Parts: sequence; C-alpha cells; structure tokens
Amino acid sequence: MPSSVLPALEKVLAGTSAAKCETETLDFKQAKPNQKDAFVDLAEAAVCFANASGGEIVVGVVDARSGEQAFIGCDLDASTLRSRIHQLTIPSLLVEVEEIAFAGKRLLVISVPEGLEVYSTAKGYTYQRINTDCIPMRPADVTRLAEERRGFDWSGTPSGRSLDDIDPLALRYCRRLLTSSIDVTRQKHGRLNDNDLLQAMKAVADDGTLTRAGELMLCQDAGSSPTEAIVYQHRRTQAGETDAILRLGTPLVLAFEEILQATRARQGITPVTLPDGRQLQIEDYPSAAVREAIVNALIHGDWRLRVPVRIEHSPQYLKIDSPGPLVSGVTTSNILTRGSRARYPALAAAFRLLGLAEEVGQGVDRMFREMIRSGRDVPVISEDSEQVSVLFRGAPPNTRIAKFLASLPEDEQDDTDALLIIRMLCGKRTVKASEIAHVIQRTEDEAQAALLRLSVDPLNILEPTRGTMRNRFPAYRLRAEVVARLGSAVTYHSRAIDDIDKKIIEHIVDYGEVNNRTIQRLFDVDVYQARDILRDLVGREVITRTSEQKRGTAVRYGPGPAFPKAKKMRRSKKITPEEDGRDGTIF
Repeated sequence: MPSSVLPALEKVLAGTSAAKCETETLDFKQAKPNQKDAFVDLAEAAVCFANASGGEIVVGVVDARSGEQAFIGCDLDASTLRSRIHQLTIPSLLVEVEEIAFAGKRLLVISVPEGLEVYSTAKGYTYQRINTDCIPMRPADVTRLAEERRGFDWSGTPSGRSLDDIDPLALRYCRRLLTSSIDVTRQKHGRLNDNDLLQAMKAVADDGTLTRAGELMLCQDAGSSPTEAIVYQHRRTQAGETDAILRLGTPLVLAFEEILQATRARQGITPVTLPDGRQLQIEDYPSAAVREAIVNALIHGDWRLRVPVRIEHSPQYLKIDSPGPLVSGVTTSNILTRGSRARYPALAAAFRLLGLAEEVGQGVDRMFREMIRSGRDVPVISEDSEQVSVLFRGAPPNTRIAKFLASLPEDEQDDTDALLIIRMLCGKRTVKASEIAHVIQRTEDEAQAALLRLSVDPLNILEPTRGTMRNRFPAYRLRAEVVARLGSAVTYHSRAIDDIDKKIIEHIVDYGEVNNRTIQRLFDVDVYQARDILRDLVGREVITRTSEQKRGTAVRYGPGPAFPKAKKMRRSKKITPEEDGRDGTIF
C-alpha cells in the first residue's frame, strides 16, 4: 500500500471527514451501484490523476462521512477493474489495483502513474486533477500538457523577428549583467560578440531569426497595441486606492529590472541587533524571495495566453499571479522537492545564463528560506486552471525567530527542512516524522532523518520526548535552552517554563544565587532575553533579589517565597563552585 494511504485512512477513522483528508494525489470514492457505471466513473478518476502527477484512488470510502461510517467497502473485482480502466481510457492506461482490509471493510486502492501522454475517457473527455478537484480540460490545456510531455519548447521556436529588432538597450543590459557577475563563466559570455552571445542565450533559431525566448527577452512588442508583460500595482493599505501602477511590455530583461526597483522603493526595514553586535536589516518582503517569485512567474507563466504577470503590493501582502497552471508534474504539494521543470526551457536558459534565475532550480526553496529567516510566514502558493499565485504576508516580523535563526551555522540557515521544522515547533509542542513529512514535502523516513540530524551534535536543537525516545519515529520537541532563546516566539509555555525553571532552581540549589550573566550562559540567550526570564521568575515569586544593587547584569537573585521547599531544605549550606567541582567562571 502506498505510504500516503494508511495515515489518511487512520485520520478518517479517528473522526476527520474523508473529504478533508483528500489531497492532490489522494481521492476517496464509493463505487456506483451499477457495475458498468462504477467502471466508467473510476476510469474517469484515473484519467484525472494520469493527466496530473498521478496518485491513489481509495474505493469504498464515503468522502462526506467520518469515523467507521465512512467505510462502506467495495465488492468490485480488482483484476476486472484494472482491465476495464485499461479498456475505457485512450491511450490505454495501466494502473495497479490492490485489495486492503481496513475498519472491517474490503477496500480497493487504485495507483495511477503520472502519464507520459494526455489521456481521455473512451468518449473523448479529458480531465485533470487540480488541488482536490477533477477539472475538465479545455483544448488549450490539452495542447499545453501534450507539448510539455513531449518536450516541445514553444520558446525555442522561430518568432519571425530579425536580429535587427533587438532593443540595443536590452542587449547592453545583458552584457552589463554578465560582465559585472562574480561568476567567471558569465564574465566570459559578456565579452562574446553579439551573434555568439545570442546563441549562448538560445535567442537565435535555426533559420537565423530570433526565437520566441529571444523576442520576449530582447525585443519590444511589434503589435500596433503593445501587449502588457507585467502589471504592478501598489496600495498604501490592502483595500485602499492604488497610488502607483506600472504597465510594462517587453523586453523582459528591462521590465524585470524596473519591477524590482519598484518593489524595493516601497520596502520598509526593521533593524534587529544580534547579541554579537551585528545588525540585521529585515525587509517587509525579503528582496531575494520576491525576486525568485517574479522570476518564476516570468519563466513558467504561459506567454501564449497573452496575459500579463500581475503584482499587487501593499504593506499587508504582496501577491504575484502568473498565467496558466503549474507545469505538468509539479503541484503545490511537491513544489519544494520536485525540482525545476521549466515550461519553456529556452527562456529559462536565458534567465539562468544572465544570473537572473537559480541554476539548480531551487528558487521556491529560497522563497521559503528567506521568509522564515526574516521571522515571517512561509509563502502561500495556490493554483487553478487559469493561474498560479504566490502570496507573501506582510505582518511585522517575529524578531525572536529572526535572531535565533541568524545564530545558526550558515549551512543550517540555508537548509529549508531545518527552518520549516523549527518554525513548526514554535507553534506546536512536539512533532513526529509523519506530521512534518507533508510540511517539508518528503517521505516519512526522510522527515525522520531531518529530525534526528537536528537532535544530535553539533546542532542539538531538538530532543525526543522521554516517552517516545525508543520508538522508531519519536516525537521531538525544542530543547529548553532553545525555547529560552526563542522566548515569546514560542506560542506555548508550560513545558518550556517548567524546564527553564528546573535548570535555574537547580543552579540556585547548587550555588545559592543566580544573575543575568548566569542566565545568558545557561541558555545561550542575550542580556534582554535573560532579563525577561528573571522578571518572569520574580513575578511568580520563585526568586527574589538578594543584592543591594538594583540594576545591571550583576544583580543577584536567591530563593523566593514560591521556591520549592524541598530544594530550600537541601540548601542549608551554600556550596562554592570549587567545592562542587564546577567552573566558577559561570558568574
């Protein structure tokens, strides 16, 4: 049974409606009463998945129900069903059908592979899975999908425009990008003659004219009414009047630069000082994330629709819409790990040569990383048959998270899995591999490996809970010292406070007192975070000030009225660091 099926079935049995457990690659169905109708219905569902990225259809579950009532079973013969789907699809579709027993019922799991062609029903109807819906495909959708699966590149075909149509300013800008690059190979391309540079950019077709990619990148629109390539709107508030609007046509290289300048000009900055004195400049929307989103829209949008990329910008959100759905095989559930799959390879190659796009197809990863590192929510990516949207929320940054992540080793700051896990644990006490897998878009085993790596040297950010540490897939939580450093970024407090209290109480039992510098060293926090921890303990009367000094990091604190009595009794005599065998420099 595919790994995604059993957790979903268990979730339904536990009380979640089957419809809420459906995904882009999982569907629940009940077989129609008439066997002939059942085969036709399931063949249609298989076509829907084959024209997307494949998936599983579980037959014998009512999607509107939950609990045991959702499981009604299925009496269709597995081999007959497989054969009938093969017969009722064009071209004939091969699926796997497996019988499973669950909740006392016999279910069938139909595994549908991602198709190599465009599939239809015997009556000629084509469907495609978009999110959790089976959507009829229009002729343009069928053509687009067929070209993508055959590897046809519209952007590499002749445009009919000659090299004389190139905008000189656009070509000079390309050279400037290349010659100013720190990459030696790009610098060499910048010194090529015009013809060789255009060839390297895949801007010239076999017949000597410009390719569609070359036309888009380097030429102004030749029509009597220029087509808009990008439309940018800015509002001072989310629902306010537009105070700035840009309507830009081709060349794309110039339009892209102008749009970047427009978004940068309206960015706010939040300065954050790190414990080591460095200062972070946190933008409203990280420029690197916005840049990647715009590049993706320009590379992967369907230019044949002649619909512009639309950018809406306000302090509350920044939204980028590109025409057409995601490229075949890429979904919102696998976009982080599927890798780059350009709709137009020639156009993508030109962007990459100029250094405007990621070389290894990790632009979406960068969008997620930059948003998390700036203390904000991850981007929201959605699609329908008309467009793909990327939404950045503009809420004030959580500076605690930004500070903590900036203190991690550089490799971890660039690890999308690690950042997503830490972010999730700021709002959830514990996570297991099964819970984090869909967030980082990996298998359960890969998710477990990521959790384990964060729980051992040299990072030691997480720890397995005591009750699950011997399990194959333990539940992990943030270590107490990490929670202390994150402070208010952690939305739950009881366990974290208990662990922090425990360490401080034990220290006072051993040494008789504690101060701000001690807290900084115990939990690896800055002076302000240590101050907040001490204030909380004083407020709860766990500790009280014992020194005459009232201000500064050297103010000493001892047991307060709420300090555990058993601990007080054990501390009838103050032990010096030398007697205890510890390093007294902690003070």
